Amino acid sequence: MPPVKRLVLDLLKPYDPDIVEFASKIAEADGVDGVNAAVVENDRDVQNVKLTAEGADIDPEYVADAIADLGGTVHSVDEVVCGERLVEERRTPQE
Repeated sequence: MPPVKRLVLDLLKPYDPDIVEFASKIAEADGVDGVNAAVVENDRDVQNVKLTAEGADIDPEYVADAIADLGGTVHSVDEVVCGERLVEERRTPQE
């Protein structure tokens, strides 16, 4: 199976741990070289976060388990890039 190079997730997380600790924990996962976590919306009890992980060989199950261990829930997988290199999304004539 080709390695996962980028994983973009829509998730809910509690306020504690804060976004810095949350992103740092995900960045510690094997195969993850970097993480971008952005708060999209604050609710009364939770934050909606867009999390992007990039690396040489990301294990999506491990990332999902780490999110769950931190009290978060994955809403959806919004983007996956697999293969030997990162491929950026391109506009098509239909768009």
